[in-house]
Amino acid sequence: MNRIYLDYSATTPLAPEVLEAMQPFLTEYFGNASSIHGFGREAKVAIEAAREKLAVALGAEPQEIVFTSGGTEASNIAILGLAPTFSEPRHLVTSRVEHPCVLNPCRELEKSGWQVTYVEPDATGMISVNAVAAALRPDTALISIMFANNEVGTINPIAEIARLAAERKILFHTDAVQAFGKLPIDVRQLPVSLLSLSGHKIYGPKGMGALFVRRGVKLQPILFGGHQERERRAGTENVAGIVGLGKAAELILGQRVAETARLQRLANDFWKHVQEIFPQATLNGNPAARLPSVLNLSFPGFESTALLMSLDLQGIAVSNGSACSAGSVEISHVLRAMKLPRERAVSALRFSFGKYTTPAEVETTLQALAKILQRSPRPNNSTN
Repeated sequence: MNRIYLDYSATTPLAPEVLEAMQPFLTEYFGNASSIHGFGREAKVAIEAAREKLAVALGAEPQEIVFTSGGTEASNIAILGLAPTFSEPRHLVTSRVEHPCVLNPCRELEKSGWQVTYVEPDATGMISVNAVAAALRPDTALISIMFANNEVGTINPIAEIARLAAERKILFHTDAVQAFGKLPIDVRQLPVSLLSLSGHKIYGPKGMGALFVRRGVKLQPILFGGHQERERRAGTENVAGIVGLGKAAELILGQRVAETARLQRLANDFWKHVQEIFPQATLNGNPAARLPSVLNLSFPGFESTALLMSLDLQGIAVSNGSACSAGSVEISHVLRAMKLPRERAVSALRFSFGKYTTPAEVETTLQALAKILQRSPRPNNSTN
């Protein structure tokens, strides 16, 4: 069975060029970058070359890049590292549809006296500038709104929110894990204070990410140890991972425009044919302001877990926004916040396309989906 992977929003395969760049630093060039001898200097030079590549991809200065273990740690540093720089607990604005790597640090801050306002999205999952503005208070210290949603692909008006934050002199963090590599991001034009990204979403290694910290923004470390990353992130550097992230950023910067257009065509074609196969299908998320690679679709009358498993049995990997637990279906926090009718929420699947997705794979998936959807749907009687 030829397997088809349509879950690129969850993770991406390592690009061969990235593996090739990393390999020498897994074997031959194994030095600790904190060492001053030749082995250490080789590692340090490689780290700074990768930092430069990532800075170019973002329009940042190299010293504004902090390497982390992934997007989760990057967002944790941005939120939990910022809080201690204030003399007393303040107010923070975020949204109901953020990734848990933002929501959970915010909840931790609430335990220490911070107050958090969770802005509601509109029906497409978008966070409006007006909604953020209405949530601001005189003591608001930070706004954290994701660039693009990981479940439905909706793109938020980040430039406008960033400008609002700058006008009010409020620090602004954006989780750009899903957006980086798919959307143009230039921090010379985008007045964000902090921006998180992850390597494994751009054909780089897992366990590798970065945080952009604009010059002048103060952070306290959340890991305590050595003096690495200008004392913003302690720990012996993952040299091979950093090299891989730098190479992945370099590659995706050169390919982004053409690849975005290709993925947009694939997604649009897929959605058009799904509607022909199953006219009751609905699109979740913003129909226009949406990542080119993501389609979150509902198939009323079916349950997403059953659909996912049926596709998986045919070697096709997709994702759903619900988790089956003890015989009941728990709707994802994103779909709940969007206030989707239950029938749509429990039947939602996310199809996400990527660099190695071919038109033939899309066609095969459509054929498999058509056969599955021809079965008599069973109404969901769960009241959970």
